Amino acid sequence: MKLENMFKKTRLSSSRKNYISLKEAKPEVPQGLLRKCNRCGQAIITEDVKAGGYICPKCGGYFRVHAYRRIEMVADEGTFEEWDKGLTTRNPLDYKGYEEKLEALKEKTGLEEAVITGRARIDGTDAVIGVCDGRFLMASMGEVVGEKIARAVERATKEKLPVIIFACSGGARMQEGITSLMQMAKTSAALKRHSDAGQLYISVLTDPTTGGVTASFAMLGDVILAEPGALIGFAGPRVIEQTIGQKLPKGFQRSEFLLAHGFIDGIIERPELKGTLSRILKLHTGSQETKAGTTAMPESDNITDRYNKVASAWDRVELSRMKDRPVGEDYIRAMFTDFIEFHGDRCFADDKAIIGGVGRFEGRPVTVIAQAKGTNTKENIERNFGMPSPDGYRKALRLMKQAEKFRRPVICFVDTPGAFCGLEAEERGQGEAIARSIYEMSALKVPVLSVIIGEGGSGGALAMATSDEVWMLENSVYSILSPEGFASILWKDSTRAKEAAEVMKLTAKDLLEAGIVERIVKEPVHYTIQNLREVTSKLKKYMEGFLGTYGQMSEEELTEHRYMRFRRM
Repeated sequence: MKLENMFKKTRLSSSRKNYISLKEAKPEVPQGLLRKCNRCGQAIITEDVKAGGYICPKCGGYFRVHAYRRIEMVADEGTFEEWDKGLTTRNPLDYKGYEEKLEALKEKTGLEEAVITGRARIDGTDAVIGVCDGRFLMASMGEVVGEKIARAVERATKEKLPVIIFACSGGARMQEGITSLMQMAKTSAALKRHSDAGQLYISVLTDPTTGGVTASFAMLGDVILAEPGALIGFAGPRVIEQTIGQKLPKGFQRSEFLLAHGFIDGIIERPELKGTLSRILKLHTGSQETKAGTTAMPESDNITDRYNKVASAWDRVELSRMKDRPVGEDYIRAMFTDFIEFHGDRCFADDKAIIGGVGRFEGRPVTVIAQAKGTNTKENIERNFGMPSPDGYRKALRLMKQAEKFRRPVICFVDTPGAFCGLEAEERGQGEAIARSIYEMSALKVPVLSVIIGEGGSGGALAMATSDEVWMLENSVYSILSPEGFASILWKDSTRAKEAAEVMKLTAKDLLEAGIVERIVKEPVHYTIQNLREVTSKLKKYMEGFLGTYGQMSEEELTEHRYMRFRRM
């Protein structure tokens, strides 16, 4: 029998007319065994949905999850300790029927209010958890919701614990008026103190997250994750359509829309959520107390004997641009474990010309940022041929400041012909974004290393190379701009690029002798992904020495050293 027929009443055929019939036909399945997906309309088995993380097995749509069930899905069994039960919701506006509605919801849902808070372990790591439950007045944020979240964050600050909040809300609670509005400030202020104490906050956005919740605690995470297809926005779609008199495009304000526009770090499938949270927590837990290594800084490679085998500076420019040369993403995969990519500048977009995130280098948490070229035409177009927009530099700087907060070293891989110079880049402030990156990098209170792995073009490269040391691969280049641009500006003839390359002193050897870079790393004659390990094995050894040396410096020593490095140039 087909599932869709299970809900239909049984009709008696003429051949069975002598059977005793019931006055009312009964369903063919026990009540509650089957339900109907409100997205695809298909009949689904309830227990299968529960076992599958409350995801429709037919269309993949996500059902909303009750607060206690959500805690069961992410917390280690038996570790959740609930906090602040019994807080009483007031009726500040004396709104008629509000108190009766609250009592009815308490009886119906078994909840006291729209959020559950407490402490739990996730794969053995302690964390404070808050979970909004949409069954209770659409998880709108009234005084008690704000108070419970603020208290949980304050306790997390005192006990030096990370915070994870699962947002699901229709926004501010209208029945409580201005009191509800004040909860936006209360929760945000509590999270600011938690952040200033150097603690981690992960925000997980579920369907829907709107209004005052979006404009406060939901969007303030160090890391912001979202479930697929979740509605996320300040104003609801209906309000926007009524205001502008236009039909909104498909997918507007959904998780995927926010990821593309740079507002969240990633979209995580529900079955992967606990594992992702666990990895992020472990990358942050104890990272502040990570002891600096004691490995001495190795001596530089001696490349003098073989360096002149490549005929000219222009030859090196061409080698730096080879299509099969390893790109930033290759180094991240080869050198770091547990890497989690974070997305977006929190302002406008997620620029794919820059990859950034957190991983481990020899067991130590580090922030890794790479200017990213593609390995084929499609990828190059997607990554804008490694030319970052303002959004990319702002994403990189956001991750650097995050690294500073959690006292993680920053490793940058530089490979760009230059910053993107299109119309939209100027509209969004390309110059300011580069200037801000240089400005902030100069005073970061953690060790910063930049490695030029291909092209290092102009301010677009310097925006990720204002560091304690800059290293260059043997056939990389670093210059004021491209040879073509140099020849075009000074000689009004871009065809003289080969000649310009000799004049510009842009090779690794030139720059080492000039004191612009600190190290040259040998590379194979024909350098590809196939022999990448020959380079990364050297880089790992050198990086261990770098972290050992700079990891022992105080914040004041680091920033003074970096300042004097550029002051001497």
